[in-house]
Amino acid sequence: MSPPSETPVPPSGDGAPPRPKRRPRYAGKNPRRFEDRYKELAPDRYADDIAKILASGKTPVGTHRPILVAEILEVLAPQPGEVAVDCTLGFGGHAREILGRLQPGGRLIGLDVDPIEQPKTEERLRAAGFGPESFIAVRSNFAGLAKVLAAQGLAGADCILADLGVSSMQLDDPARGFTFKVDGPLDLRLNPHRSPSAAEFLAQANEGRLAAVLADFADEPHAALIARELARRRADAPILRTRQLAEAVQDILTTNGLSRDRDTDQGCIRRVFQALRIAINDELGALDMLLRQLPGCLNPGGRVAVLTFHSGEDRRVKHAFRDGLRTGIYSATNEEVLRPGAEELRANSRSAPAKLRWAVRAR
Repeated sequence: MSPPSETPVPPSGDGAPPRPKRRPRYAGKNPRRFEDRYKELAPDRYADDIAKILASGKTPVGTHRPILVAEILEVLAPQPGEVAVDCTLGFGGHAREILGRLQPGGRLIGLDVDPIEQPKTEERLRAAGFGPESFIAVRSNFAGLAKVLAAQGLAGADCILADLGVSSMQLDDPARGFTFKVDGPLDLRLNPHRSPSAAEFLAQANEGRLAAVLADFADEPHAALIARELARRRADAPILRTRQLAEAVQDILTTNGLSRDRDTDQGCIRRVFQALRIAINDELGALDMLLRQLPGCLNPGGRVAVLTFHSGEDRRVKHAFRDGLRTGIYSATNEEVLRPGAEELRANSRSAPAKLRWAVRAR
């Protein structure tokens, strides 16, 4: 069914009502381009179609499915009247579930650095009935958590959640440059108003810096080779597009006899993109700052949960919580990470890398 028209065709001369404007045509049964997927980009108007996509185990384009929701709610145990912080608001899935358990009298502060997605999420949560007395949206990196709490006149929070990495909305939109599956500008910035973009970083970083980024932020086994070859190739032509970078890495693997199969090669390309994203957004620096601040940002008995998606993140969280337990800052933490179960993996394949760690501030 065609979507309702935003711009009706003018009525005919006989006074007939305006006819809906037809949607643009696209090749095939369903639209393939991100900008043509009108049903997924307007989920409130096409609820039945979205439900079918979700039932098939896929994430509708432009949305995000929160991961380990039940486990996070159990760990954080939000209670009416408490103060919670969602350090990475994203699409608002976790925040909405937590907000419902904070009422009456509680409030949640949602942090996010993305100037494109944050206003959309704030609008969704307002439409769900969470006014300024219960939900406060703040444009901030979670490295500034202590300042955010102080600005709200709070000494600490009872529950803190940090869901690291990127959201599906960012991955799905080719204009954001987070995926190599569709061509787009090589950007990768969580906040596109801050420099450098991935293309700028790739043009400026020397070979040694690039090799260190690939090794440290993605455990890339061919880091030195890929860095050397990318530095050589950029001298001939700047690497400005996502597909251009992906094809360059594929060619490096093939030329040097390292290409194996499609999945293995794409794994290498994915690691290159991950490493660049972490570097230009200083994701691990921000995480280190958050982990140092956490004890002072939690009320006595407060709970924190951190959802990580790669080994560099998980190691930092594990060591911070273990050290805090040993020194008496935290009274409890989990030795074994919590991971998505079989049912969640079937319903949301993007949940596969997720690891959840938690800690409780000592009283």
